[in-house]
Amino acid sequence: QVQVVESGGGLVQAGGSLRLSCAVSGIILRINAMGWHRQAPGKQRELVAGILWGGTTNYADSVKGRFTVSRDNAKNTVYLQMNSLKPEDTAVYYCSVNGRWWGQGTQVTVSS
Repeated sequence: QVQVVESGGGLVQAGGSLRLSCAVSGIILRINAMGWHRQAPGKQRELVAGILWGGTTNYADSVKGRFTVSRDNAKNTVYLQMNSLKPEDTAVYYCSVNGRWWGQGTQVTVSS
């Protein structure tokens, strides 16, 4: 049984920062990629940032220069450092593993 657990969401003022964590446990033969996605009310889920286990990263244009994704392979954990947050970043943030397993999400709310 694979478990994906996000943490670190919360309420922050515009311009503030948050750091999300995503911990993976269970039996996975190989983790190739992990991603952070978000879904705001009334909108489709979108990819925010992804990281391959070799370290290659990609970001949505809307977060480039503000968000940084990183990983700790030994801990099967991925982080999303979010700086200069904007109200439009408000969403539920989800973590994915190999595009197959998903966490339950963590709420990020940015007040203006």
